[in-house]
Amino acid sequence: MFWDRISGVYDAVENIYNGKTNRRTTDYVASLMAKDDKVLECACGTGMFSVKIAPCVNSLTATDFAEGMLKRTRKKTAKFDNVIVESGDITGLKYEDNSFDKVVAANVIHLLDDPKKAIDELKRVVKPGGVIIIPTYIHFDKSVAAEAFNKAGAGFKRHFNEDTYREFFKEMGIDNANFKVCEGRMACDVAVFGNV
Repeated sequence: MFWDRISGVYDAVENIYNGKTNRRTTDYVASLMAKDDKVLECACGTGMFSVKIAPCVNSLTATDFAEGMLKRTRKKTAKFDNVIVESGDITGLKYEDNSFDKVVAANVIHLLDDPKKAIDELKRVVKPGGVIIIPTYIHFDKSVAAEAFNKAGAGFKRHFNEDTYREFFKEMGIDNANFKVCEGRMACDVAVFGNV
């Protein structure tokens, strides 16, 4: 699997190519957390968001479907006693309804065949009044890194800019999303919306 194969070099590519954006985005997402939050992170990758979220919350369950990515996240989060790292599929979550205060799904929505199914699952597992946070790279189609990843087998299903990302959420039936663009070489647009 592509994501297992690249797990060893993923951090280097992310930090060297797009470190400024990633620091801004992870800091912003961490700022949305509260000390008593029970948080689910889907598609945690190598733990870039996990290490920023963990110190800010009561508990974090970090999931991914690629074991290579999970191995890196386990190593990075080993110092935190409030983190569980486990295998998970964003389109078929094994958690009960209304289990989490906040759910984060970073840089994954553009990879999914059925993003509506994933968003429905995120809405299902977050508590009423809870918050869903979906950061996604924008202007990806113009990025050297995106082109290289796609040629290597990443399989991007869609590319977004600010306008199309906002339109995407409207198409998903979400009218209450707020957005924050974190600038850098390849900007990241963070969608934040409540489960009402």
